[in-house]
Amino acid sequence: MSPPLPGPLAHLEPLLGHYGYWAVGAVVLVEDFGVPAPGETILLAAGVYAGTGRLDVVAVAAVAFVAAVAGDNLGYLIGRTGGRPFVHRWGRYVLLTPKRFEAAEEFFRRHGGRIVTVARFVEGLRQANGVIAGTTGMRWRRFLAFNALGAALWVGLWTTLAYLAGSHITAVYDEIRRYQLYALAAALVVVAGFAVRHILRRRHER
Repeated sequence: MSPPLPGPLAHLEPLLGHYGYWAVGAVVLVEDFGVPAPGETILLAAGVYAGTGRLDVVAVAAVAFVAAVAGDNLGYLIGRTGGRPFVHRWGRYVLLTPKRFEAAEEFFRRHGGRIVTVARFVEGLRQANGVIAGTTGMRWRRFLAFNALGAALWVGLWTTLAYLAGSHITAVYDEIRRYQLYALAAALVVVAGFAVRHILRRRHER
């Protein structure tokens, strides 16, 4: 008999036990178009499950990737067609208040398309990512490219870590989350550096 899931992952054991890959896909999907759901948590739990042989790690990663991209694109469609009025009317039911939405939208505009990739690793932005991209008018192909990259990195990181760390994943996850803000800041500095370099190069060419 395989050991139970560790710590806060334990409550997902019945869901994974009964529905397996369907549970992973469904929870990641709904989280990614704005519904509060434990998408990252179920990804970790599924990775641990795969490490004990109860799921296939490649299948977990594939299902999670497809669900993440599809969920964000559904969010993009909602933002693009419904716009801000839709978000202001219904967003509060998924904890996306107008104030939070405006702050996230401003952050999104300031940092451009690359933030779509980084947002995947930030709680709150991950759920609103697609909706904000839609309301700000980002071109769909550009959004899709950055979104797919973010989804691949996010799924790859947590699935692999959970698969390898096993019952120690909660301690590893807590440690990574502790330094997440520093990692985000570093990523933004890199993005800003590329942006400044691009602007200076354009000016030099002129």
